[in-house]
Amino acid sequence: MAANLDDDGEQTVSINEYLESIEEEELEADLVLGGDEGDECTYSKGYMKRQAIFSCLACTPEGNAGICTACCLSCHDGHEVLELWTKRNFRCDCGNSKFGEFSCKLSPNKDVENTENSYNHNFKGLYCTCNCPYPDPDLKEQVEMMQCCMCEDWFHEEHISPSSPNEIPRDDEGEPLYEDFICKACSVVCSFLTMYPKTILASGRQPVAADKNKVVVEDIPSNDEAGKLYNDSCSDAVQKDHLVADTNGEAASDEKSIVGEGSESNVSSSISGSIASSNATCVLVANWMAASLDSESRPFFLSKNWRDPLCKCDKCFDIYKQKNISYLLDREDSIAAYEENAKQNRDEKLQQREGAELNFFNNLGHVEKMEILNGIADFKDEFRSFLGSVDPSKAITAADVKQMFENLNNKRRRV
Repeated sequence: MAANLDDDGEQTVSINEYLESIEEEELEADLVLGGDEGDECTYSKGYMKRQAIFSCLACTPEGNAGICTACCLSCHDGHEVLELWTKRNFRCDCGNSKFGEFSCKLSPNKDVENTENSYNHNFKGLYCTCNCPYPDPDLKEQVEMMQCCMCEDWFHEEHISPSSPNEIPRDDEGEPLYEDFICKACSVVCSFLTMYPKTILASGRQPVAADKNKVVVEDIPSNDEAGKLYNDSCSDAVQKDHLVADTNGEAASDEKSIVGEGSESNVSSSISGSIASSNATCVLVANWMAASLDSESRPFFLSKNWRDPLCKCDKCFDIYKQKNISYLLDREDSIAAYEENAKQNRDEKLQQREGAELNFFNNLGHVEKMEILNGIADFKDEFRSFLGSVDPSKAITAADVKQMFENLNNKRRRV
């Protein structure tokens, strides 16, 4: 929000700018919190598909616990708390064994530990491969970071890969052209995604260094060209995974620590309908049979609705379960879906609030209604008079506003 300076060098804003800033802050908070007003602890809801999570460094300095919005407000008010945005398949830890003698005020009867929760260095206030805090006290200007949709860690653009940020798909104005990002470490687990280049890999324009003295802008390969490029880069691990799923179905090891330990039960139930109606034939057979070995890991930038075309045959679904990444098949797992639900919750609450106010007014008697309407009319008249009396070249101060309300009170007393 732009601000002007008055004669004393203090920042000033217009009324419209102030109201717009309040609206933007409320909307941003609703998008992060998912419409959760923090009235009750979410522990009773189990491992929620996605919710806002906080880390209290005052109570758990090791960064091995997460708390919900309500517990952040009620149980840890005044503590050093980190906002972690959202986490998937997480259950509130407040007051369990990780908090010692500290007990949750909202839901004191909790299990000793939530074994299916997943934690990373974000809970200590550290991010990216550089393990730096955010905001970074050593930087004058904070650098924008990107979140991996699998491990949910945050990365600086310059640390995504050796060629980043030139690798990030952007339009001619520098705006990102992808919906989700997968970091290098997680891309090893889901290398099979390179079999879907025509539909899920984001494309755009990016600067490419032609030589040391010249920089040109080059198109990222189109979807068709990307198909030829990536069909030869898919790891033989995908073919091996299909064979394992077809024979004994045993879970792959060591991948849980890379992509998180979230519960698979919520995801499996939410996509069971689509699995039941899917074809038994794997849509990737033609591609993975011809895939060649390529152990190089690279970050993935995925286009809008990239989850829709993912194969849901029995073999592929078993592989997703083995890798603990079944959430990739769930559209509601995405941040975009989370924010869309938050917007809907916000609109519904605003409508309910307006309806409650209208019902309250309609249930009043005639005298009470006239008092309210007259009060509103008096305020409008006083506000117009106030705006007409102020010097437009000077900023409105708190004292000016206080005087306006004193004048209004005096007028009401005379009446």
